Amino acid sequence: MGSAATGLTFRDATDADVDALVVLIESAYRGDSSRVGWTTEADILDGQRTDPEGVLRVIKSPDSRLLMVESDGAVVACCQLEHRGDHAYFGMFAVSPALQGGGLGKVIIAEAERMARESWGAREMHMTVISVRDDLIAWYERRGYRRTGRMTPFPYGDERFGIPLRDDLRFELLVKELA
Repeated sequence: MGSAATGLTFRDATDADVDALVVLIESAYRGDSSRVGWTTEADILDGQRTDPEGVLRVIKSPDSRLLMVESDGAVVACCQLEHRGDHAYFGMFAVSPALQGGGLGKVIIAEAERMARESWGAREMHMTVISVRDDLIAWYERRGYRRTGRMTPFPYGDERFGIPLRDDLRFELLVKELA
């Protein structure tokens, strides 16, 4: 799919982008709108995925970049890059549900990896994925990420991250060499 990258612009998010980003992230992961795409978490989590405060925190953090991806002036995706010494953390990745499955995600993650390498000299990219999301983990594995088996607990009881619909949620660390 060579067309996915056509007309895409990447830029750092600003305070003025917070509301649009919250709408994008919620649409990609929560509620019926997210079911249009394949990355929905609607079957495992209710409530919110993020909030304006959470997005603003990432924008303001000196070690983080929140990248906005736009096509023809519309926000189509975003992702967070955080500098953590010799590696970068990739998070807050959302692609507009209507555009999922068209190759856009591949283009964005490749650009994020390039930026982490070039900006910070990062040798690895780290991310955490809810461990029951086999389809999503398989997608990352096809991009060169490997499962580590290293788990961290899901923040049950903290509704800023959503309201879990099952009791076996946890995050698994995925890692990719960038060298």
